[in-house]
Amino acid sequence: MATLPFGGMTLLEYQARLLFGAGTEQVLVAVGKMTPALLAAVNRAAKRHPRIEIVRSAEEAAEKIAPGAQVLVMADGLVTTDPVMDRMAKAGGEALLVTDDPTSPAAIERLDMRDSWAGIARISLEQLTQIAQMPEDYDFQSALLRVAAQSGAEHVGLTAGWLKGGHAVERSIEGLAARNTGVLAALTERRTDWADRWVFTRAARIVLPELVGRNVRGWAVSVGGGVVSAISLVCTAMGWVGAGSVVALLGTATLATGAAMAVLRGEDKRAGLLEWAIFALFALIVLLSGWVEFAASGSTTPPVLALVAAAAQWLVERVPSRPKRWWSSPSAHLLVFSPFALSGFATIGLAAVAIYSFATLAAAVEGTREKA
Repeated sequence: MATLPFGGMTLLEYQARLLFGAGTEQVLVAVGKMTPALLAAVNRAAKRHPRIEIVRSAEEAAEKIAPGAQVLVMADGLVTTDPVMDRMAKAGGEALLVTDDPTSPAAIERLDMRDSWAGIARISLEQLTQIAQMPEDYDFQSALLRVAAQSGAEHVGLTAGWLKGGHAVERSIEGLAARNTGVLAALTERRTDWADRWVFTRAARIVLPELVGRNVRGWAVSVGGGVVSAISLVCTAMGWVGAGSVVALLGTATLATGAAMAVLRGEDKRAGLLEWAIFALFALIVLLSGWVEFAASGSTTPPVLALVAAAAQWLVERVPSRPKRWWSSPSAHLLVFSPFALSGFATIGLAAVAIYSFATLAAAVEGTREKA
């Protein structure tokens, strides 16, 4: 299962991406028989994350792990998402991810009358060493679960949200392909404001599986978003404010899809840059629109409104408060501004986004004060 395609890479590479994203310092791939496909998958993963290597037994794994380290164990064929890994990677004692539904696609092996193991365990190095000392004919997974259960490991229940996000153990090509679509859909939902959730997320959910299935490179999507964004800026600068704002919406959707692809592949830095590119597109669109309106009417009101909108939203992006669904975002501003620009009331649209961003900034600052 580790060598089957998943998310534009192999399942093993995807699992390694999840582990390193959760703060793992070292990844050991336990294999019984090495195949060329598996070796190739490990080598590709090692190019992005150098601290990944192959071991052939629990004893060998225990020798390679530093004393005092916590060990996360993932079941073969496990498909999961970042929130699950982040929860299981938290510092603490031993823990087992469990489900109380024996028919769940995440249920692997019974632990007791109520719970079944759901594919992730957090154990100590001492426990791994204890397993390594058992006879060779012992099944590693069963031995692991028995040792962890006997130590009083915490049972972390699999939530409905995690299950909906795609957490499961797959043993077939068809099942893995179906799970791939679910995980990709969950990735697009990380953007939580109303504009992204109701408009751009829905578009990415349709497009992203097709792009991944056709093995389209992430940089190609990013370049495409940049080209579309540049066209929108040129249109706006030439005085076609309505057309420029509509094309900017398409550019935002493309950049957002590129950011989701970057997150899938563990390229968080590129994802962050694409998020800032969306902000830059919004800021340039409103500033150019303000300049065009100033050139047409001679009034300084449009450029002042544009400056207020861009500056206030920049401050919103830097406020540490957790965003609310109704808060402004670069993509939300473009959705609000576009109808006004298309109908020839760009100045009113600039006033709307300025008020929206300023109101969001006030709410964000107040939220930060309450938290403090």
